[in-house]
Amino acid sequence: MAQVAAVAKPPAPPRRRRASATPRRLPYLLIAPAALLMLGFIAYPVISVFYYSLQNYNPTKPWRNGYAGFDNFVHAFTKDPVFWDTLVFSAKWVVVEVGLQLLFGLALALIVNQTFVGRGLGRALVFSPWAVSGVLTSAIWVLLYNSQTGITRYLADMGIGSYGTSWLSDTSTVFPAAVVADLWRGVPFFAILILADLQSVSKDLYEAAEVDGASRIKQFWHITLPHLKDAIILSTLLRAVWEFNNVDLLYTLTGGGPAGETTTLPLYIANTSVDAHNFGYASALTTVAFVILLFCSMVYLRLSKFGGESK
Repeated sequence: MAQVAAVAKPPAPPRRRRASATPRRLPYLLIAPAALLMLGFIAYPVISVFYYSLQNYNPTKPWRNGYAGFDNFVHAFTKDPVFWDTLVFSAKWVVVEVGLQLLFGLALALIVNQTFVGRGLGRALVFSPWAVSGVLTSAIWVLLYNSQTGITRYLADMGIGSYGTSWLSDTSTVFPAAVVADLWRGVPFFAILILADLQSVSKDLYEAAEVDGASRIKQFWHITLPHLKDAIILSTLLRAVWEFNNVDLLYTLTGGGPAGETTTLPLYIANTSVDAHNFGYASALTTVAFVILLFCSMVYLRLSKFGGESK
């Protein structure tokens, strides 16, 4: 009896299942609630400001509320000299503060990047003012500038100046006094960012430069500075925006005085909205400030060639 050997059939290949779209969309679905929440918190205030900038809106004078069109903007550019004064002072404040903070921050970063005894403690002391809030910073400097118990009192004891002198009340000294107070808090920001970038520079570049006979100045100019280009551009842009919008320190330190000498555009906007309750005009000024910052940022990034290769 002939037996037929059964030949086992090879298993059929598994069917290819269509890739489900759910796994690919899952990350977006997970972040969607947080993204929508952030969009709401950001978009609603921005849209509200643009809307109220076209309105006459003052809760204390409801009979005057209504659509104003571009009247608020026309008033700002043609009939409000305070707007131009505060805009010019804001530009002066930003240029002086950012320039000095970058200079001192770069110097501190180069110092604490060196190896020396107590470097960790030195870095902690350099960076610590950045952890202090703007209001607390101004409170500290208000005490330091106090005419009875502050710096001027001790200087008068040494025969420098006179008793009762208040630098924050004198139009000739209030600007440098405010600049020094903000420098104390702002310099560590530049020092932190620049130091972080300095630590990524290869030591081999400096060793090769020393072999070629390059001096410290040439090493800084041709190795260190080009490497720090993007960090400097980004830090100066961020700090310029923050300094332009600086309200807490100047408001607590000087209140915009004396005689409006230290009133920036954002501080003028705050006074117009909070004190005068003219939210329509304040929204128009805010829109103007937003456009100015956006335009200047785009031009700055374009001219500085941020992200491009250094030649």
